[in-house]
Amino acid sequence: MNRRTFITLLGGAAAWPLAARAQQAMPVIGFLDSTSPDGSADRLRALRQGLKDTGYVEGENVAIEYRWAENQMDRLPALAAELVRRQVAVIATTGGPAPAFAAKAVTTTIPIVFVVGEDPVGLGLVASLARPGGNATGINFFSGELAAKRLGLLRELVAAATRVAVLVNPTGSPMQTTLRDVEAAAPATGLQVQVLKASTGREIDAAFATLVRDKADALLVTPDPFFTSRRVQLANLAIRHGVPTVGSRDIAEAGGLMSYGANLNDAYRQLGVYTSRILKGAKPAELPVVQSTKFELVINAQTARTLGLDVPPTLLARADEVIE
Repeated sequence: MNRRTFITLLGGAAAWPLAARAQQAMPVIGFLDSTSPDGSADRLRALRQGLKDTGYVEGENVAIEYRWAENQMDRLPALAAELVRRQVAVIATTGGPAPAFAAKAVTTTIPIVFVVGEDPVGLGLVASLARPGGNATGINFFSGELAAKRLGLLRELVAAATRVAVLVNPTGSPMQTTLRDVEAAAPATGLQVQVLKASTGREIDAAFATLVRDKADALLVTPDPFFTSRRVQLANLAIRHGVPTVGSRDIAEAGGLMSYGANLNDAYRQLGVYTSRILKGAKPAELPVVQSTKFELVINAQTARTLGLDVPPTLLARADEVIE
């Protein structure tokens, strides 16, 4: 072996531990969601964009460990504990408040950034919006508070409606708060509300059988990660039974009639931004909870035609997106 070859090999050997240390030093984000990766591609893309906008690219200078509960909420504590044992730098939680609570239950030191539709102060996730305190902060995209707007839009599109079925998940997001908002908003729109509950696919089938039997004029699907995961089932049943359905954007894209709510892709992008800020040293206790400012009205015109509904031109003009 000549001297040049020996020096080259020696240099390469010396670089091995450096490369190993560099790889080991790459921060790891723990991602915890109550649902499944199915249908989450756009939102994960938005999360990665938020990271990229602030200097982090997955696989280059940051890693992400994904944990999905697949709608089995009892799995969340174990999944959260896995991320803690993995010694992640920060835990990002999505899919409702349950993942955030699961993360908070297993660590008081690892920062947590959540995305929730409910009031995080009322839930007890943070002390206040301006100064969260503790090890958690995040994004609040207002879901339950929009009941009056959704009912008003439904009445505008389905003018003959008088009786609306409201589908809630008794095991998901705080049901009583959701029902209170819906029932308080109903009188102003002249609508009667019939509450139906479902937390499984079979119970969704049963709920539709009930609303068809009772001749409900329309269906309002309350915001809940479980219903998002069952969007195809909900949309197919709504079309089959001719029931105008208002729900999340995912349901409208799957064949529901209409949706109104915060732009979730923007919320996930902000999740990436906040996660980056914490990786760079910001403390969650001092990062104010971000409240969504981008809202969107989506109308599925193809479904409206299938249901024999004429969408008022004024409503079409206000829509942020019309699905043809």
